[in-house]
Amino acid sequence: MSLYETIFVRRSVRQYDPTPLDADTLADIQRVLDETAPLAGQSARFVLVGGDKINKAAAPHYILASCTPGDAAYANVGFVLQKMDLYLQSIGLGSCWLGMAKPNEPQADYAIMLAFGKTDVPQRGSQTQFKRLPLADISDADNSAAQTARLSPSAMNSQPWFLHFAPGKVTLQYVGRGVMKAILKKKMNKVDIGILTRIVVLALEHEGKTVREIAPIQDGKDFSVDVTYD
Repeated sequence: MSLYETIFVRRSVRQYDPTPLDADTLADIQRVLDETAPLAGQSARFVLVGGDKINKAAAPHYILASCTPGDAAYANVGFVLQKMDLYLQSIGLGSCWLGMAKPNEPQADYAIMLAFGKTDVPQRGSQTQFKRLPLADISDADNSAAQTARLSPSAMNSQPWFLHFAPGKVTLQYVGRGVMKAILKKKMNKVDIGILTRIVVLALEHEGKTVREIAPIQDGKDFSVDVTYD
């Protein structure tokens, strides 16, 4: 299953077989992680660890992400790890974003983690199983990229974005929603914008578009990501 196809069936998995994955599978996951390019001008540290490194671990494996605090840096973490989230589920594993979980040992500039492992939890059978806002609430256009973007996961399903489409460009604007804006705005919702960016890029590429630039934009307190394509 391709990463794009996985968007339409993925779900957050919280129940895992505790059996560790074999060495070849872990090596392949590490390879994909190492080959995943960050957003331009951004960097982060991603470390694959076992459940013994995580407080109250539920999964056998985790990817820990650390970065210098900042909106664009957090968006980059989301952009990179959302590829891994989709990749893991595309090969039949379960995965889940964990914003509140912590590693046993303090990690400098720790941001978030992605849990993964074998699972019996099935993938979604149809888009009707997604609980998401109406398309008009998150986008000024009704097109396939926006419809795909609507399925993006986010912290506490807050969906803190609005998509503005223009010829050859889509701006993914952070907007926050209700009480979740105050609770999640410092880090989690910026990770969410990076997650959304990955989904939108995959959707545009599926349409045959060539993505030319992905640019995080900080304008005072406002944050967005511009994706330009042709």
